[in-house]
Amino acid sequence: MKIIIIGGVAGGATTAARIRRTNEAAEIILLEKGKYISYANCGLPYYIGGVIKEREKLFVQTPEAFSTRFRVDVRTENEVIFIDRKRKTVTVRQSSGDTYEESYDKLLISTGASPVRPPLPGIDLNGIFTLRNVADTDRIKEYINSHAPRKAVVIGAGFIGLEMAENLHAQGAKVSIVEMGNQVMAPIDFSMASLVHQHLMDKGVNLYLEQAVASFERDGKGLKVIFKNGQSISADIVILSIGVRPETTLARAAELKIGEAGGIAVNDYLQTSDESIYAIGDAIEFRHPITGKPWLNYLAGPANRQGRIVADNIQGAHIPYEGSIGTSIAKVFDMTVASTGLPGKRLRQAEINYMSSTIHPSSHAGYYPDAMPMSIKITFDPKTGKLYGGQIVGYDGVDKRIDEIALVIKHEGTIYDLMKVEQAYAPPFSSAKDPVAVAGYVAENIITGKVQPVYWRQLRDIEMENNFLLDVRTPDEFSLNTLPGAVNIPLDELRDRLDELPKDKMIYTFCAVGLRGYLAYRI
Repeated sequence: MKIIIIGGVAGGATTAARIRRTNEAAEIILLEKGKYISYANCGLPYYIGGVIKEREKLFVQTPEAFSTRFRVDVRTENEVIFIDRKRKTVTVRQSSGDTYEESYDKLLISTGASPVRPPLPGIDLNGIFTLRNVADTDRIKEYINSHAPRKAVVIGAGFIGLEMAENLHAQGAKVSIVEMGNQVMAPIDFSMASLVHQHLMDKGVNLYLEQAVASFERDGKGLKVIFKNGQSISADIVILSIGVRPETTLARAAELKIGEAGGIAVNDYLQTSDESIYAIGDAIEFRHPITGKPWLNYLAGPANRQGRIVADNIQGAHIPYEGSIGTSIAKVFDMTVASTGLPGKRLRQAEINYMSSTIHPSSHAGYYPDAMPMSIKITFDPKTGKLYGGQIVGYDGVDKRIDEIALVIKHEGTIYDLMKVEQAYAPPFSSAKDPVAVAGYVAENIITGKVQPVYWRQLRDIEMENNFLLDVRTPDEFSLNTLPGAVNIPLDELRDRLDELPKDKMIYTFCAVGLRGYLAYRI
């Protein structure tokens, strides 16, 4: 069997290696239009920032080493420019400009995604970059070394944008982030993103939210970024991190089916509309396990899993892919931001009824040194408790908690399953009641009516004339700040002062974290 793989970065290289591990006889040709294969795409910002010192550490495998170990015909700087499905051939263009044809029995498309670069005036000026591959990284690194930028503008506040903001800051630049939406980190809800906003501002980063870029201009030796509202900011370097779109040029030209989300449509076995052609990674769309609707998922973990599955299916297996719930994590300066499943805003868009709970536990036992705060928000079905999503913003222990929540969601579990997860406990690592379990307990209290939560948007929009805000923190805490119009009765005095509460108004109890407010509610 002759197998051609188009694209050799994440999923493509994984597929080639898996096929060889299970089949010594197959002829495998790996065609990659760039110079490199199997490199650490997610590590690129940290090489630019100097966290990763040696460029060579970005490369998991060199083409030569990969070819030797797996007996794969690796051809870098060989770009596939056409797929002839009837003849089962691909046309390949070499770096010299010469072209040739190669036949296949099975073909895999792993072309990834390409960065969005809108046709704005001035976007091609020197000093404006996108970051997607090693060549981009080298250009940015060289520009920083030769120009020592003092002012950097990052346009787009997704994962790469925020990681670049941190690494440019580490290089001594004053950083501004421009984002068209009202928040950074689209996979999380506004309430959780607001914690990230505060952290970014504490680090001296300028945030320009709900701002669209209209054009770029040369400004002396630097650049000027002009917004649609006429406002402008100056920069020595600009990073475009507006987003990516599936690289479907080859698939479209071959008249393969493109799905409603804009990616290559595949079936459960990752076959395209042509049974001899498979596709994986950023280039495809696949249904979301919760909504059942196709979506685009630009994550390395799922791409590598797809590569393993498709390697077996190409050889005659029938292993279905279960879909991805989009589990992701990012380091934002000192903070860790993680998400899995669907946040509230996505559930509202999908018209799925849900409730949410938010808790603010510590990363480990409070009496053990260096316990750090974290915020955990989960979304769930208000009747069955089926878990829809989880979001965590914190400083320590975020990664293991988001992975636990993700595992429950992938197994179609409920908030009751969160309560049953058995975590390893010792004071340096957790509390006897782990934050994941507490998230489940709080959700159970909501579902069973032991507490009726009010969410911040509701409280913001109600008329307070006929309502009563009860702050049950200590007098010292109350003197520092509170909500407008709130009355302070400390929790431990509440039972003896119940006659001070109105009988004819709705009472909203609150504290600093939530526990004392809940205890006051029960009283």
